[in-house]
Parts: sequence; structure tokens; C-alpha cells
Amino acid sequence: MSHGHSHGGGGCRCAAEREEPPEQRGLAYGLYLRIDLERLQCLNESREGSGRGVFKPWEERTDRSKFVESDADEELLFNIPFTGNVKLKGIIVMGEDDDSHPSEMRLYKNIPQMSFDDTEREPDQTFSLNRDITGELEYATKISRFSNVYHLSIHISKNFGADTTKIFYIGLRGEWTELRRHEVTICNYEASANPADHRVHQVTPQTHFIS
Repeated sequence: MSHGHSHGGGGCRCAAEREEPPEQRGLAYGLYLRIDLERLQCLNESREGSGRGVFKPWEERTDRSKFVESDADEELLFNIPFTGNVKLKGIIVMGEDDDSHPSEMRLYKNIPQMSFDDTEREPDQTFSLNRDITGELEYATKISRFSNVYHLSIHISKNFGADTTKIFYIGLRGEWTELRRHEVTICNYEASANPADHRVHQVTPQTHFIS
């Protein structure tokens, strides 16, 4: 399956192209476990606290009881603090099969408590989004720009023409590092590690890559 679109330097992989056990796919998108949910903010959400609900296990992405919808207009702004440092490698954005689906996503790193006024600055990366109603479409980040992220802001700036925007799931793929006084613990959410010998077996998520 091919996509004739330009996507801001990102890439896209499709589930139809690669087979992968669901438990490995779910592990790849485990960065939601490293979000400080108590401090996560979603600006312009119509229901308070609903923005937190879209950061959930990959296996639960089709649970349509948890979603966020914008309020005053089509924009949403997520301020996402992590509990350590993250190397962000990919994002999935799953919405409705209508014009409320996001059509543009802008990423900013390490700007805590961003406001909509702050989104006037140049983003670290911008993506044009396709409609994704199954949570299978991954947008690859420029890893060199997102290799040391303790706070991520996701600005949903446009949708496909509706008055409000609706999102059911946002998946984050990458590596998480906890900084300790005497050691560094690395948790790689796209690999299986053997603690005995520290060998790493790469796992490729079965997604579309948009580029």
C-alpha cells in the first residue's frame, strides 16, 4: 500500500507489510507508562481530564469510550511530561472516520506548560496526517531532534474541516532513560533485552511509514 503524500520528513509503515505478535507491538508503544499523567495537560479539551485518556495501551486503542474532543475550535495542545528522558521515534494518532480527524500535528520538545500563544514559534517537526481509524499508521520523528526529551508538546493545529477535533488514541514509540545517582537504566520499547547478556533483539512494529 502506498501513500502519495509529503509528511514533513516522517515515515510511515503499514501493518499489512509486516507480521508481528500483538504483545511485541504493544511493548513497542509502551512509552505511555513513562508519562507523568498527573501533570499532563490538554488545552481546549471539551471535558476536563479527557486528554489523559488517549494515552493508553496499544491493545486498548479501539476502546472508543475514552477520547478527547476539542472545545472552542479544532485545536488541541497536549503538554506531556515524562518521568525520565525519552528518545522519541514514532507517533500514532487515531481519530474518527470523518472531518473531525486531525490533519496536522506539530511537535515541540522541552517547553513545559506551553500555551497556544507559544505555538507561534517554529515547531521541531510538523506532520501532515492521514485519517487513521485503526491505529496502524506511524509517523517517524527526526530522532536527532528528539533524542533527549523530558517534555513533549503535541499541537493538533488542524482537522479535515469539522468544527471540533476528536482523538481516540495517541501512541508513542521510543526509548526511556531513568537517570540515577550511580547508574543509568535504559528501557527500550522496541526491543527485547536479555538481562543476562544484554543482547538486544530489534523488533520492527508493523505499521505504515510515511515519508
